[in-house]
Amino acid sequence: MNQQQSLKQLSKFLSYVLGSRPDEFGLVPDKQGFVKIKELLKALNEEKGTKNIRMAGINEVIISNPDPLIEIKDNLIRAKNRENLPEILPEENLPKLLYTCVRQKAHPVVLDKGINPLGGSPYVILTSDKYMAAKLGKRIDQSPLLLTVQVEWSKQMGVEFKKFGESIYLAQSIPVGGFTAPPLPKDKPDDTKKDPPVLKPKTPGSYFPEIIAPEDKRFERHKKRKKDMLRDKEKRRLRKQKIQSWEDF
Repeated sequence: MNQQQSLKQLSKFLSYVLGSRPDEFGLVPDKQGFVKIKELLKALNEEKGTKNIRMAGINEVIISNPDPLIEIKDNLIRAKNRENLPEILPEENLPKLLYTCVRQKAHPVVLDKGINPLGGSPYVILTSDKYMAAKLGKRIDQSPLLLTVQVEWSKQMGVEFKKFGESIYLAQSIPVGGFTAPPLPKDKPDDTKKDPPVLKPKTPGSYFPEIIAPEDKRFERHKKRKKDMLRDKEKRRLRKQKIQSWEDF
């Protein structure tokens, strides 16, 4: 297959992903049919046959074709033909459980405030397949936190679920109580920092002998010897002075 044929095949594939089955790749276009180029590349790089697709290849598809099947606007991309694009519709026939992922660092926030949309999207993206949910989660975190949405609980709390395509479910948010999550990890005690020992005050009227370190004892002995030497030297000087005065007499 020559380069021109490869570009033509890539163009058709991108048109299929963006214009017919974005849900198959965990993508939800906006109202104008656009998705973020970064999100598209992440989705394509998850698949074996499309791992090597880069922005340069997408640009080449557009440049090499006078009437390309896709179009780019800023950091967004969409298919020109969107007749087969699925609609976002309310869904009543729902599975009992749905799954979504959040970043690990969002764990305490989610437990406190519920699940909210990410990255400027108007919806929380959900799926009935754990594997698919984990794959979507890895687009935002290397070790995403899997959350289990209890559909019936959420509906009783006023959540309206919608469906996009065959595998994606959407909700504006999931309140606390509408999902289950792993417990927060317990903080490990820090054994490296220990409190300094507390010195007990001396008991009034008690006698505590002063403990002198060996170094202090050596210093005291040296000081005493030096003092004795000075005293002996002074004695010799006085004796010599006295003898001299007798001789002069």
